[in-house]
Amino acid sequence: MTNDPEDHSFSEGQGFDDPYEGFDIDPPELTVDTDEVDPVDSHAVADLLDEENVASDSVDAATLVDVGLDYIRINRHEQATEALERAARYADDERVEQEAWINKGVAHAELEEYDAAIGSYREAINLADDSEHAATAETNLAYALWEFGRTEEALEHAERAVELDPRFGQAWYNRGFFLNERGLAEEALNAFDNAIRLGYRSADLLEEKAIALEHLGEDERAEEVAEQAEEMRSENEQELLDDRLQE
Repeated sequence: MTNDPEDHSFSEGQGFDDPYEGFDIDPPELTVDTDEVDPVDSHAVADLLDEENVASDSVDAATLVDVGLDYIRINRHEQATEALERAARYADDERVEQEAWINKGVAHAELEEYDAAIGSYREAINLADDSEHAATAETNLAYALWEFGRTEEALEHAERAVELDPRFGQAWYNRGFFLNERGLAEEALNAFDNAIRLGYRSADLLEEKAIALEHLGEDERAEEVAEQAEEMRSENEQELLDDRLQE
């Protein structure tokens, strides 16, 4: 498993209308007295966005989630965590609040702040452990726990993700990865095959599947799958290079 952004599951934000006109995370009612606040103070907005100063009904939490997602997409993860925490704080819709906590966890994970990521995912799960976002929270929590060195807990949450949503391909991949780590190759192989059947396919998955096959003594199949993984990784790298050349 790598720290590639593909390891994380993002909720689907609402996006922006076309044409894109930019965004502003401040409520329109929020004004700053420059006689009292240094305009270059990086904490000024965060301090002003307080429940005592801004009415909760003046903050569009769903829009703030979209802002946080856009920050993640442009690799401004610290700003993403701030926007998403505000979204969670002001959300009056449990679904929006849960989405905000999950994506805040993703941003922390991108910063390798796994303890904070774990906390965010747990907040999301505590809100509703059987909602449409719960499986995403569980599988992301499993990944963060593994990165934090808590591998046994990681498998438990990977199992929980599959229970919540048996059609969630990435959850099956995570489950297979943790089973592979514990030497349970046959169970891991079944999990990888389930992930592929559900449409989840990546170079990392194929590499892990090759490891499981090798442990089961199926060396010829393992070699074939490893070659597929290498081909897919090369194709992905070429596509990335082509995209950069077109920019």
